[in-house]
Amino acid sequence: MARINLLPWREELREQRQKEFITATVAALLLTTLLFYIGVLFANSLLDEQQDRNQFLAKEIAVLDEKIKEISTLDKERDRLLARMQVIQELQASRPKVVKLLDSLVRVVPEGVYLKKVTRVGEDLTFNGVAQSNARVSVFMRQIDEDVEFDESHLEVIQRSEASKNFTLNVKESKPKPDEGEL
Repeated sequence: MARINLLPWREELREQRQKEFITATVAALLLTTLLFYIGVLFANSLLDEQQDRNQFLAKEIAVLDEKIKEISTLDKERDRLLARMQVIQELQASRPKVVKLLDSLVRVVPEGVYLKKVTRVGEDLTFNGVAQSNARVSVFMRQIDEDVEFDESHLEVIQRSEASKNFTLNVKESKPKPDEGEL
């Protein structure tokens, strides 16, 4: 019987399998490293994209903040202009008020009542005058209360002197009524 040594064949097969295993392991490590590197690149690209979005949003927020500041200054300017317009409209509406007030004053002062001083502060009128009697002062007050240009009257002081009565009367002006065309 011939002797055949099978040992080197098995050893060669083992060495070949070991080389294949090492090659497969190195290939797997290289593939894993490559996949990991690709994953890191992908994650970095996502992070860069998100940072770009954040920068874009930050720029847009800054632009909007500027617009908000501009809007708030425009709102303040508009409110200031509206207040001016309101004052102008009130002045326009009250312009004929002084003439009407003096005209009404001429009509409501009865005989025997003489005004020495008329003071106007805002909507408050103060009449200082002389009357022949208390009845003349009360007629004057009644006529003021009935007139549309005046609101309620309030008698402050009546002082007696030898021939006449000095009086001080406070009256509020009535508010001007808007014309029919105005709102």
